[in-house]
Amino acid sequence: MLFASEVAQTILYEGEEAAEKCFLEWLDIFGVDYYVELQRHKIPEQDQCNEVLLKWAKKYQVKVIATNDVHYVNQKDSTAQDILLCLQTGKEYTDPNRMRFVSDQFFLKSPQEMAVLFSDLPEAVANTQEVADKVQAISLERDVLLPIFRVPTGFTTQGAYLRHLAMEGAKQRYGELTASLTKQLNYELAIIEETGFPGYFLIVQDLISAAQKLKVAVGPGRGSVVGSVVAYCIGITNIDPVRYNLLFERFLNPERISMPDIDIDFDDVGRQKVIDYVVDKYGKDQVAQIITFGSMGAKSAIRDVARVLKLPLNKSDQMAKLVPEKLGTTLAHALADVPELEALKKKKDSPESKVIALAETLEGSARHTGIHAAGIIIAPNNLLHYIPVKTDKNTDLLVTQYDGSVVESVGMLKMDFLGLKTLSIIKDALELVEKTYGERINIDDICLSDEKTFALYQRGDTIATFQFESEGMRQWLVKLQPNSMEDLIAMNALYRPGPMQFIPNFVARKHGQEKTEYAHPLLQDILKHTYGIMVYQEQIIQTAQIMAGYTLGAADLLRRAMGKKKTDEMAKQREVFVKGAQEKHGIERAKALDVFSVMEKFAQYGFNRSHSAAYSVLAYQTAYLKAHYPAAYMASVLTHNQRDIDKIAFFINECKRQEIPVLGPDVNESEATFSVNHMGQIRFGLHAIKGVGEAAAEAIIGERSNGPSFQDIFSLAERINLRAVNKKTLESLAMAGALDNFPHYHRKQYLYSDDGRGTLIEKAIHHGQQRQQEKLAAQQSLFSVAGDQEKQDRPMPEGIACAPYAALERLKMEKEAVGFYISGHPLDQYKVELDHFCNCNTKNVLALRGREVRLAGLISVAKHRTSKQGKSFGLFTLEDYEGTLPMALFGEDFLRNRHMLEEGMLVYVTGRVVARYNQADSWELKPQKLRLLSEIRDAMSKSLCVHLPVSQINTELITTLEKIFTQHSGTCSLVLQLTAPKEAIQVTCLSRSYAVHPQNELLEAIQSIKGVTYRLQA
Repeated sequence: MLFASEVAQTILYEGEEAAEKCFLEWLDIFGVDYYVELQRHKIPEQDQCNEVLLKWAKKYQVKVIATNDVHYVNQKDSTAQDILLCLQTGKEYTDPNRMRFVSDQFFLKSPQEMAVLFSDLPEAVANTQEVADKVQAISLERDVLLPIFRVPTGFTTQGAYLRHLAMEGAKQRYGELTASLTKQLNYELAIIEETGFPGYFLIVQDLISAAQKLKVAVGPGRGSVVGSVVAYCIGITNIDPVRYNLLFERFLNPERISMPDIDIDFDDVGRQKVIDYVVDKYGKDQVAQIITFGSMGAKSAIRDVARVLKLPLNKSDQMAKLVPEKLGTTLAHALADVPELEALKKKKDSPESKVIALAETLEGSARHTGIHAAGIIIAPNNLLHYIPVKTDKNTDLLVTQYDGSVVESVGMLKMDFLGLKTLSIIKDALELVEKTYGERINIDDICLSDEKTFALYQRGDTIATFQFESEGMRQWLVKLQPNSMEDLIAMNALYRPGPMQFIPNFVARKHGQEKTEYAHPLLQDILKHTYGIMVYQEQIIQTAQIMAGYTLGAADLLRRAMGKKKTDEMAKQREVFVKGAQEKHGIERAKALDVFSVMEKFAQYGFNRSHSAAYSVLAYQTAYLKAHYPAAYMASVLTHNQRDIDKIAFFINECKRQEIPVLGPDVNESEATFSVNHMGQIRFGLHAIKGVGEAAAEAIIGERSNGPSFQDIFSLAERINLRAVNKKTLESLAMAGALDNFPHYHRKQYLYSDDGRGTLIEKAIHHGQQRQQEKLAAQQSLFSVAGDQEKQDRPMPEGIACAPYAALERLKMEKEAVGFYISGHPLDQYKVELDHFCNCNTKNVLALRGREVRLAGLISVAKHRTSKQGKSFGLFTLEDYEGTLPMALFGEDFLRNRHMLEEGMLVYVTGRVVARYNQADSWELKPQKLRLLSEIRDAMSKSLCVHLPVSQINTELITTLEKIFTQHSGTCSLVLQLTAPKEAIQVTCLSRSYAVHPQNELLEAIQSIKGVTYRLQA
């Protein structure tokens, strides 16, 4: 704004004399390039400044220009801009004291409007064009500016030092430098030198070397850099590109020179150490993180505008929910697809209509800034010489003002330092293996054809492993029966949208169920591992090279063109390919065109083999650890997921499936994180307990390691630092069960009090403080030994007798302490009901679209609400072994079931999965009836079907069954199903002599008989 300038501010606050002096100083500096700027926004202070400035312009013969301060394009958008200002300042629209613009004149005015506005000063408008003509167009784009990497003494250039590292590394990696290996190294080094990137390689190599010295785990590589032998030899990657037949040209193409991209995976715990190293090496003023801009989506625009305009929350929520959930949905799409939303917009002069209109204007506007999760900028000098930067409360580093889409184009080196949790899991698992079993493993040296590991893949037992853990992938692994790294690399590349359609062919061809066909015999060598299917981008490149004589660089350009469907370029390349195939191999035009068509088809889906190979090896390492050291591996998995309640419950269930006991915390055995004890059992870590901080955990573990185990709560209180381990900490430990293994007292007694003398924990703290003070005050004298003995003989405080916590109460307390159940689950006693009367769970229920569903669980959240129309409804969350599911009850459904909506209630829910109202391809469970889970077995068990193998039927079995049925008589029909699997015979008989009561004792007795199973039928 004009009156925000130094001269204008001086006019307003110091007077004309001081301002004129300031005016002349600027005139002296800029001479003929100094202009007086006039703006007319109907602001009194601005008019005051204009009058004085015009006087000086005439006095000193300075040209006047006319401008307009532009904050929005159209005049009608002034209200939307005002709303945006409220959002930025956190104010409501009606707040009289908020920041605001005084008029609606801050829009982009046309030349005609400016001419009218300055009709008394036409020369001012003309002079504005004069200023515009003086402006020189400057391009900010430039080639990358690499940080300065100083080579050691004895090397004159970066290229020479890189060559030295590569050749020495090759000797360590390969042992012998063969002619072909030397040729490839020289080829790559020459291209790296020609393209000017030796420094880039050295910078990355230095970072990775530093990370390894800092004990930070580094990934084997990611992306196309894995195809570089030089990168492998100098330690940037850890996957042999020769062994896996990877292509350097996919990374750095000599025929299309562009900045290569080397992204690095570090373990997510140690990543910050590497960033700190970069800052120390290059200087804090040369390193920055990258800004991100968050823009308003359709839903957030409605919610934000509604909040500023003070529209009731329930109304704004209803409006926002009318916008379909589909990714990328705009308000324009929503208004076209949802009649209710369109009707609200057409309801003129209504608050809802105003909200929608303003939201349409603001949609897509930058709402807030953030920081890129991985991107780091490293400059050759002070960043201020190259780009604008800013500070941010969320980081100690500078932050660029250009986002990632721009910052590289202005010459900045952008590197992605990705924190990969998998690396932390592997690192900690290896430490647990060494600590527990005394075995030190170099994960990079493990056998890549290990039978036990491939057996794990063949069973689909890959939960908690990298890349291969999804349910769909596990099903395909069972069908594929992989037995080589090539199988894993291919599956990793195929299991993604697009190429997934070729998985059935891949599996069938592997097992000889479908003939393996090649587009041409020349392609057999490059396609044999994928059974004739072009899975990788590199295979497209190699096909063009082998069949049509393309260089690898030119073939990569062809692959890019195919992938981007460039019609003109493809027509040109098709003829080049056909001509090359004819000249090199005498291949007929029709056949060459057939092969080209196959390449075009697969180029749409082909995946980077280099990346797939690297990540498949990393995945294999996790599978190897799970196969050979399951307890140590799963303990590490639990440690690195302990803040995610759903995942931790899921992985604990996986441990149970593997028959690995997961024990609750114990002050005498728990480490800070999940660990493995001498019996191969996983023990909860103390850090997992809410209220037990790092200092408290260290105090307990440190004291325990320096002496014998704690004998009881009093021994613990006597020995630990009670400032670090306070009353709240001890209560949290007791609630989580960490004191359960002490003798004499059960969990409730530590927390229970009814005699006014405090809980057992409070008594123990008092006792501990007293003993610690006595030890501190003890004097070395003739009487100290006798005094100490007298104090040792003093009776310990006693706990109050009380009944232990009931099972559900104990489980609830555990969940409060650690966020999930430890010693069991509230549904454990209802596993029969879940197995026999439910057809889904909270995780897979929405897959049963349009179907009646039955599921059971615990109500963890229950809320009774009333709408603005006065109608009651209920919101509740159902929790089971698999996760949680929010649901709602309205109308008659709510009235029938409202008495069931209580937190902690175990319920059986029936309902239907229906499409969300006006939301395409979005589904929800509409619950219709809730019943007490405890009543379901008796109410729904119409018959008990006992399956008896004919081969096992004898007098002893019949006598045993008769005795069991007699002891558990009831009203449930008994059905015997006799089976002879080999003869495929099955006979069902209804018992007329017996009816049973399907209680746990009966079912357990049946289950205890080898070969006999049962099924309850509704």
